[in-house]
Amino acid sequence: MNHSPGPRALLLTILTLTLALTLATPLLAASAGSLEDLRAVLEAFDGCALKATASRLVFADGDPAGGLMLIGEAPGADEDRQGKPFVGRAGRLLDKMLAAIGLDRRHAYIANIVPWRPPGNRTPTPQETAICLPFIHRQIELAAPRVLVTLGGPSTQTLLGVKDGILRTRGRWSSCTVAGRAIPTMPTLHPAYLLRQPAQKRLAWRDLQAIKKAFEAR
Repeated sequence: MNHSPGPRALLLTILTLTLALTLATPLLAASAGSLEDLRAVLEAFDGCALKATASRLVFADGDPAGGLMLIGEAPGADEDRQGKPFVGRAGRLLDKMLAAIGLDRRHAYIANIVPWRPPGNRTPTPQETAICLPFIHRQIELAAPRVLVTLGGPSTQTLLGVKDGILRTRGRWSSCTVAGRAIPTMPTLHPAYLLRQPAQKRLAWRDLQAIKKAFEAR
C-alpha cells in the first residue's frame, strides 16, 4: 500500500514550513548584535534552499560606516564565485556610477536582498525573498545608513512595498522604515539594466546627482 503524501499534502507541508521560517527569521536576525554576528548567523542558516545551490554567502562589500548603502536583488555568477556583491560587468559599471559622485565602494556599503545566488541567475521566488527579508532589514539597521539606494525594481518593490516598475519609481525620494527609523531612499536603475539599455544612463545620472546632493547635506 502506498502511503506517500499526495500533491496537496506536500504543498501544505511546504507552505507550513515556509510560514514557520518566515515567522522565525525575524527573531534570528534580531539576535545579531553586529554585522559580523549577522554574517555568522547567515553562514549557519539553512532555512533558504538557495544556500544549497550557491557556492558561498554573498554578504556585503564596502564600508558600513560610510553612510551610503546600496541594495540590489541577488548575486550573480561572478558574485557567487568571489563572495562579494556587484563584482562582474554590472559591478564595474556601479563603480563608475559611484565615481561620478565622488565615491567608491570603499566609502559605500553594498548588499543584496537575497545573499545567495539563485540557480541560473533566475529571479528569487517570493518565498525566498520573504525568508531573507528580515536579514537585510537587520543589515540596514546595523549599518544605519544616512541615505539608502535601491538598485532595480525588485529591491525597490521589496524594501519600499511598492508595485510600480522601476521606471516609474526611480528618481523620486521615498522612505524605507527599518526598526522605527525612516531612511531617505532613492530608487534607481540597476547597472545590469543599464548595460542592456545604455540610453537610460541619462536617467541614472539624474538620480546620482540627487543622491550626491542629499548625501552631502546629511
